Amino acid sequence: MPCTVVVGAQWGDEGKGKIIDILSRDADIIVRYQGGNNAGHTVVIGDKEFILHLIPSGVLRKGKLCIIGNGVVIDPEALLNEIGMLKKKGIKIDGNLMISESAHVILPYHKVIDKRRGAKIGTTGRGIGPCYIDKMARCGIRMIDLVNPEGLKKKIYANLEGSEEFNAGQIYNEYLEYGKKIKKYLANVSQVLNRAIAKKKDILFEGAQGALLDIDHGTYPYVTSSSATAGGACTGAGVGPTKIDKVIGVVKAYTTRVGEGPFPTEFEKDLMEKIRTKGKEFGATTGRPRRCGWFDAVIVRHAVAVNGLDEIVITKLDVLDEMDKIKICTGYKYKGRLYKDFPADIEILENCEGIYESCSGWMSDTTRATKYKDLTENARKYLETLSKLLNVKISMVSVGSKREQAFKI
Repeated sequence: MPCTVVVGAQWGDEGKGKIIDILSRDADIIVRYQGGNNAGHTVVIGDKEFILHLIPSGVLRKGKLCIIGNGVVIDPEALLNEIGMLKKKGIKIDGNLMISESAHVILPYHKVIDKRRGAKIGTTGRGIGPCYIDKMARCGIRMIDLVNPEGLKKKIYANLEGSEEFNAGQIYNEYLEYGKKIKKYLANVSQVLNRAIAKKKDILFEGAQGALLDIDHGTYPYVTSSSATAGGACTGAGVGPTKIDKVIGVVKAYTTRVGEGPFPTEFEKDLMEKIRTKGKEFGATTGRPRRCGWFDAVIVRHAVAVNGLDEIVITKLDVLDEMDKIKICTGYKYKGRLYKDFPADIEILENCEGIYESCSGWMSDTTRATKYKDLTENARKYLETLSKLLNVKISMVSVGSKREQAFKI
């Protein structure tokens, strides 16, 4: 399919980086369309681990054009550090990376505001939310401004008028230097993509975070500040919805989330530690330990609907290899009422009781599986149960962190 969107269908950290790396083998262009350096996509190639925060995971494939779209908010320092890291590891960047002129820029005051206000909902403190606030308030600074000295000065001084906490001149000089280093990557991304679509190029749109962190469709207010669903690919890259051919959702074989917010299927302490240790469940961006729980079919059905998922990829099946019994949440019970669909009321989500069905575990090593038939009957039954509950086909399964530890179904 020429245009494919890959999204997280839980609370982020589903393993999208690895899946995008695999799918990018057959793509011409890979586009990141929302979020900022609050995201962390991890790809393991051989004995090398790459953690990417802004640049699309497809950069690890030779000859691929990687694009950062207008829907992304960019910390120039973080971007340049990531470019430097990749260059040191022998990854070609110049000529392979384009950045939207219209993407908004994170400034020092955004980070300070975020750390003051964002603690209650567990943000990363990287200035993402305040940057999006300025974007919507129409006082934001965009990447194109970094290469316009007079315009940049006017905007920075206007935004910091009356502030005694920040030195407008110092920030101006710092960001002007960033602009000089980034200028060669800037482009009208929407034009580039629409011309590529007209030429039938294969384009992969890479989402960050997950559907349940979407500003509109997630567990508000414990969400991110951007459109983390498939619809965000259109607004965040400048392509029309009729150009999207396929949407793929990525989910773990269990559930995790980082930070605050409701989590109906969260494990008790002992099981939490077991799965967290086996699954190496620590944030790629913050290092924070992830909360872990049983697979929640209610939230994933919601993600299937709001994204229009055509298929899903199951990751980290191997983490459940030593589980004798495995539970799947099929609904919530709150004040005597059964909820089969995702409720918008945060009160219900924070206080509901999960309704479960159980599956027998497989108690065997799946990490060496290279095709679906290599899995035991119980492992296959678990996957088939998930597919039936979600009413969507499973197209790929990942059984380890390495690039080759995945197979199509």
